[in-house]
Amino acid sequence: MVAFSRDEQMDKVPLTMEQRLAEVASVMQRQRTGRAPLAVTVVLSDDTLVVTLHEALTPAEKALAKSPAGALQVQEFHRQLFSNSCDAFKDEIMRITGRQVREAAAEIEPATGAVVHAFTTGAMVQVFRLAKNAAAGTESEHQPLEPL
Repeated sequence: MVAFSRDEQMDKVPLTMEQRLAEVASVMQRQRTGRAPLAVTVVLSDDTLVVTLHEALTPAEKALAKSPAGALQVQEFHRQLFSNSCDAFKDEIMRITGRQVREAAAEIEPATGAVVHAFTTGAMVQVFRLAKNAAAGTESEHQPLEPL
């Protein structure tokens, strides 16, 4: 992610669509839950947008999710939040990409605190979150967002 200061107008590097979408997703998550994710990863292809909010769950949600029943509660809560606020994000996707969203879904991984939002124009989406790289011993790099 390109680092920039909002006060630097002349040297400001324009953000990519993915970076703008990541910023919007972070802000909207903070507005919905009172907590911004640690980082946001955006993958944009021809007809699919996948947004992963890393470490988006609160400590209380993570604790609740340790039991199977609690994990279901956390998943359902975040699906409802997503469902209730999805239209605003769809509008932002249209504004930024110029493409209308036809379908949207949310998936929550309570154990890791990841929340995945998938938006499509009619494609089937399968999302796989990869484990740590065995050779390097690290997860894929993702840059934390700076507070707005």
